[in-house]
Amino acid sequence: MKSILLHIDHDPALRARLQVALDIARSSNGHITCLQAISYEVFAPGDFYGSAIAAAMPIIKENAENLRAETERTLSHEAVPWDWRLTYGSAPHRLLEYSPLADLVIVGPSDLGERGPSSLVGDLVLKAPVPVLVVPEDVTAFDVSAPMLVAWNGSAEACHALRAALPLLACSCKVTLASVAEPSEKARFDFPMSEGAKYLSRHGVDCEIVEIPRGEARIADTLFSAAQLRECGLMVMGAFGHSRLAEMLLGGVTRQMLTEPQMPILLAH
Repeated sequence: MKSILLHIDHDPALRARLQVALDIARSSNGHITCLQAISYEVFAPGDFYGSAIAAAMPIIKENAENLRAETERTLSHEAVPWDWRLTYGSAPHRLLEYSPLADLVIVGPSDLGERGPSSLVGDLVLKAPVPVLVVPEDVTAFDVSAPMLVAWNGSAEACHALRAALPLLACSCKVTLASVAEPSEKARFDFPMSEGAKYLSRHGVDCEIVEIPRGEARIADTLFSAAQLRECGLMVMGAFGHSRLAEMLLGGVTRQMLTEPQMPILLAH
């Protein structure tokens, strides 16, 4: 993955995803485009004359300039090519605009100042033509040769994620294709795991096929446990198999994964 689009913001996961972007770029001789979107959307009820927005603009701009300077100092010590795109507007819109010529978009799991899954991630996964890598803040490095786990449910989304992750999976020392058994449901796989394994094998990637009993745990916890047991550094999964609204209201697997991600997760829809 040679063209990496990295979201720059003040959220706690910035340092982690910057390091992951650097590690991936080094392994692939890639290039990082740092995208910093500055938004002046200050919601102040009753501020009909824009006085609150006018007062906030210099502070927002100063904070953005300080973040850029700090990040550029870090990048200047790394042997990785990069460029900086400073734009005005909402981050989801600007990242989507730049994503068509990227191989990968890297973001954090939560929006700045918000708790719970990121709406930015949801917008990107559903609309961007490239995979989205979500990096939690406690990640300190990304080893492309580490074991990786692909969460498989036989859906078209899972297939899209598998295909999108192929450049990373090809670097892994061990790939596991894992599904969580659902005894209460009839077989619903459009694409059995064997088809995913065949696809990988055609690209020179061997994988282990594992079916995990559901048990009492949530599917997200079951998959994270399976990945941690195998010392995986990345999980790959299809996102929003149902409509995004249904996932948000009913608590789908995608939402569970993004609420408390325990490792980097590569998502595609």
